[in-house]
Amino acid sequence: MPGKNTPEQPPRSGKAPILGQGHNLSDVEGEMIKQMIREEQHPSRELFIPQEDLAAEATTTMSPPTAKVIEASRIRPILEMFNRDFLYGQGRFDEYKSGLIFKWGDGYSRRHIWATVEDGNLVLETSHAKKCDKPYCNGTHHILTPELYNDLTVINQELGDRFRRPVYESTED
Repeated sequence: MPGKNTPEQPPRSGKAPILGQGHNLSDVEGEMIKQMIREEQHPSRELFIPQEDLAAEATTTMSPPTAKVIEASRIRPILEMFNRDFLYGQGRFDEYKSGLIFKWGDGYSRRHIWATVEDGNLVLETSHAKKCDKPYCNGTHHILTPELYNDLTVINQELGDRFRRPVYESTED
């Protein structure tokens, strides 16, 4: 159809559409790009939170039961790949006694994926405020039992969904 953009036709601006695919970088390439971005942007935000700035309930170590579930679910290495391949290493990880948070962005674009452990279940905060069609949704969180968080297909799908639709943080956070 004339005027309609199809995969064969570039948009009218002459630019190809952005497809949002990973970059399949090696760790060395990812580190080099991360360093170039940080040098160019001169950001004031560090990729870690100094100990003196942590909230009283924050720790730098998860409790052993929490760490066991986080490790079994393999979410940290998957999120590290997202950070390397999609964010060029500009995200950061903060650990709390009850979970792990992966943050990226600055100012009005801060986003996060927050995973906690409650009663042996992996709990992922969602960006929606009502129950979705997934059977493990309670309206604001996806609660994954051990059977679910040990299934790599489920974890990949959930983390991909959380990355595509992250929780946006208010500027007061």
